[in-house]
Amino acid sequence: MQTAIKLLADGMMVPIVLVAAYALLWKVPRTVKYDMYTRVFMAGITSYVLAKFIGALWQPEKMRPFEQMGIDPGAAYLNNPGFPSDHALFAAFLVFAVWFATKNKPLTIIVGVMTLLVAVGRVLAYVHTPLDVAGGIAIAALGTVWYYAHVKKQPKSIVAKNAKK
Repeated sequence: MQTAIKLLADGMMVPIVLVAAYALLWKVPRTVKYDMYTRVFMAGITSYVLAKFIGALWQPEKMRPFEQMGIDPGAAYLNNPGFPSDHALFAAFLVFAVWFATKNKPLTIIVGVMTLLVAVGRVLAYVHTPLDVAGGIAIAALGTVWYYAHVKKQPKSIVAKNAKK
């Protein structure tokens, strides 16, 4: 059971990255690649900086669940209190990047389901609380809001080309 939890908590990140890379490299229309890649990059940086800033200002717990329970962690972790979850943040950012750049529902759903599995795995491995993973997902969403709202101001022809592919 521990192996399955470790695969969910850590190992699932590999297929998330691979599917997202496939989507971002081959499913983004050529005419808008530079624009989409720039926005995705900036959304990622914004999400990460926002997460570190929020984490520095507020930590709901001083110790991670495995530390509180006096057991070994079931997955990899950084030596910090844990809010927000970096795994959940990065995986959720990739979900938003795939949706934002490709509008491809099947690929977005695949990456989204894998992200939820990572979030559950992080909690089952006792390295994060549900609030930690929810915080990571929410901050990833916040980091992309500005860039998604800004893309709506593009000429309709670019948005239409992106939505068709």
